[in-house]
Order: sequence, then structure tokens, then C-alpha cells
Amino acid sequence: MDAIYVKQALMCKQVHKKLVTSEDPTENFHLIDIIQRLGIEHYFVEEIKVALEKQFLILSSNPIDFVSSHELYEVALAFRLLRQGGYYVNAELFDCLKCSKKSLRVKYGEDVKGLIALYEASQLSIEGEDGLNDLGYLSCELLQAWLPRHQDHIQAIYVSNTLQYPIHYGLSRFMDKSIFINDLKAKNKWICLDELAKMNSSIVKFMNKNESVEVFKWWEDLGLAKEMKFAGYNPLKWYMWPMACFTDPCFSNERVELTKPISLVYIIDDIFDVHGTLDQLTLFTEAVNRWEMDGAENLPNFMKVSLSSLYKVTNNFAEMVYKKHGFNPIDTLKISWVRLLNAFLKEAHWLNSGILPTTEEYLNNGIVSTGVHVVLIHAFFLMDHAKGITKETLSILDEEFPNIIYSVAKILRLSDDLEGVKSGDQNGLDGSYLNCYMSEHQDISCEDVQRHVAEMILNEWKCLNQEILNPYVFPSSFTNFCLNAARMVPLMYHYKSNPSLSSLKEHVKSLIKSC
Repeated sequence: MDAIYVKQALMCKQVHKKLVTSEDPTENFHLIDIIQRLGIEHYFVEEIKVALEKQFLILSSNPIDFVSSHELYEVALAFRLLRQGGYYVNAELFDCLKCSKKSLRVKYGEDVKGLIALYEASQLSIEGEDGLNDLGYLSCELLQAWLPRHQDHIQAIYVSNTLQYPIHYGLSRFMDKSIFINDLKAKNKWICLDELAKMNSSIVKFMNKNESVEVFKWWEDLGLAKEMKFAGYNPLKWYMWPMACFTDPCFSNERVELTKPISLVYIIDDIFDVHGTLDQLTLFTEAVNRWEMDGAENLPNFMKVSLSSLYKVTNNFAEMVYKKHGFNPIDTLKISWVRLLNAFLKEAHWLNSGILPTTEEYLNNGIVSTGVHVVLIHAFFLMDHAKGITKETLSILDEEFPNIIYSVAKILRLSDDLEGVKSGDQNGLDGSYLNCYMSEHQDISCEDVQRHVAEMILNEWKCLNQEILNPYVFPSSFTNFCLNAARMVPLMYHYKSNPSLSSLKEHVKSLIKSC
């Protein structure tokens, strides 16, 4: 392993030099794109930041000149990478493309590279950018028209995959990279990036195996696995989230620690959905609101053990953060759990009464009951920026749902409900946004409401895109984590259709073998 690290350092140095010294914006953007698609951007965080800052100043100083002197692919790639990096580039950059569909087809109909870049750039749109959205739809139409005529083309599979799963919505680690690797080899350029990606993959797999063993050991030591109701639980399901969201290999301890509160979100959710009576759930929730065991004496043992585990895990987590950052987040963590349990209890009341809530009631509560805020708040305190946390930031976390957390939670809630209806898993009593919506709109078809919810998810991504461009509330490390959490949702809730899932499944299988 030491030899790998030495070779890795030499390759990083080579790429670092190119990123810092290159004066060619096209080459810089192309290099950054490859690095990100190969999932090795954590080695070049500062270099990428410097390069993007430099190119942003060039572009923003004279956008008209930039557009006129570059191809469609180059302009669209620059737009996407800069926005993705937190730099606001005005969508008017594409005003020159606002022409008729026929004119666009004549000029760019066969420019597959440019159309793909434009389509992917359109995924970074924010609310109100109708022109950019229209260009996204147009580029999609042109690519769909191109596909039947070029089924044997080397890029056909890539085009098809991109239209279904643009890079902005995916986790590079589990996406197909073959076309970029083959392109690098064909041009005999930056082959070291492929080698670096392979070394990174080996390191990450090695670390993930060690982490999964540690997670299994923690789960056994916790004692919940001894309870009959939780005996068959597999902690790897919980570990998948931090494994995918903390992409930097150096976050090994953070991945393990975040798995612990995630496990409790899943377990307590099952207690409310499956195992507890309404009276028991009320006592359970009241105990959490008081943050004590008193009053829980009459609960069944599995609930008392779960309650004790919740307190133990949360207190240990807070103590760990205090030792690391000199700040104790226990009050904020308690508030997040109380908020979640109250939302669970409200759903239990709906289920018990048989009364379907309104769409507004359901969604407002359902966003909380995802548990996303609990997970993201824990993740926030694990990161180095927690050292300099301000009272203003704490008040945002305590008193309201920050926009970025709200958007991730809403994407998860609606995606879960949408897939639940498609698969027939929703019973329609404690909730599904689609069932609530159809109850209020009797004349709407199931297909129409599914399209409506899909559009809501798309619109929430625009809100999430807006948050990337708002660096004053949360640091980029946290916004990137939130983005990865949203990107993980399709993998977790679109099992039948997402090609990246096979890659994730294979990785999980390898982890199971090591435990």
C-alpha cells in the first residue's frame, strides 16, 4: 500500500502543475471534467478552486467574447463546471442559441459532444431560467433524434445513459467511465488520471472494507441485534449513505460515525411503522422530548433498548465532536431527534385514524419524517468547518429547516413516494403524496400525478442548484455532501431502472464478503 501512495503522490504533482499553470481555459475545463468524472477531485480541491476562480474572472469580464471564441461544447462545459463550483454564471451566456428548433437542428444536430454538454449544463438551471430549460429540452430532443440514426456509434450508449442520468444527478463513483478512459487512451493523453483513479479505487475499497467491519462490530456491541425484531438487520444498508456522500478517502472515521445515527433513523422508523402501538409510540416520543428514560418503564424491551441506544449514540457523538472541535452540539442534536419523532408520531396518528391528510399537511410533515435533517446535521458537525461554527448557523439549524436541507429532504420524500406508488408499496393511510393529491383532485389520472410529482422533484433540484450558488450560509464541503445525499436518492429509490445500481450492488457484495 505504501508503494501505491508514493506513486499516487507523483501523479498528483503532475496534474497539480498542469491545473495551476495552464493558460488554456478549454484544456483546464476539460481536465477538471475528467478528474470529477473519475471521482478523484478530492486530490485537487484547492487546485480546482484556483483554476475555476481564474476562469470565472476571464469569462465574467467578457462573456460575449468568450462565447464567440469557443465551441458549444466548451461554453456549456465552462458554464456547468463553474456553477457546480459555486460560481454564478448568467444563463444569458446561451442567448445566442435562442433560435428556432429548426435552426438549432441545422447548426448543432450532429454536434453530439456539444449537445450533451448543453443538456448537462441545463441541469444546473435555477428557478426562473426558462430559456436554459428550453435549451435543455431542445438538446434532449436532438440527441434522441440522433440516437436511432447512429445506434452503432461509439457514443450511442453514452448518449442514452446521459439522457437518463446526467452527471449532475449521479455519483461519479458508480457511473460508467469507460468512454472517458477509452478517449484518454486513444489520445494518449492524461493516462495518469486513469491510473490515479484505479489506485484511488483500490484505496477506497480497502478502506470501505475496514469500515464495514467496524460498523458490523459496533452494531453487535450496541445490543440491538440481540432483539428479535432487529436480528436480521444489515448495517451495510445504513453505511451505504455515508460511504457514498463522504467521497474523500480521508473521511474514514466520519463514515463510520455517521452510520450510527443513520441506523437509528431506520430502526425508529420501523418501530413506528411496524412494531409499536399508538400508545407505546406516544410514550416513546414523550420520552425523547424529555430526553430521559423516566416514563418509559411500561414500554416493551425492544423499545426501551432502542431509546437507550438513541441517547447513548447521540451523547457519544456530541462528546466526540466536542473533543475534536471544542464545541458540544448536543442541544442541536436533541432538537433534530425530537423534531423527527414528533413527525413520526403524527404519521402514526394518521394511520391509526384512517384519515388521509391534505397534501400540504402530508408534505410538510413528510419532509421532516425522512430523517434527512437528522443525518445532515450530524454530518455537518463531523466536518472541519464545525470548529468555527457561529451562533447564527446554530440558530438556523435549531429553529428552521435550512433551504439546502429542506430540498434534499423533499427530493427524498417525493422520490420515495413516487417509487412506492409505482411498485405498489404504499398503503395510502399514513401517506403518499400521490395518494393525498389524488384524493384532492378526483379527476386526475395516476399517470398524470406521477408526472406532476416528477416535475416537483425536478423543480426542487433547481432550488438545490440555487443553494450551491449561496456560499454565505454553509461551506462548500457541506453543500457538496448535501448534493451527494440527493444524488444517492435515485440509487436507493429507483432500483429497477438505474444502471449505476449494479456498480453499487457489486461494491456492497464485496463488503459483505469481508465482514
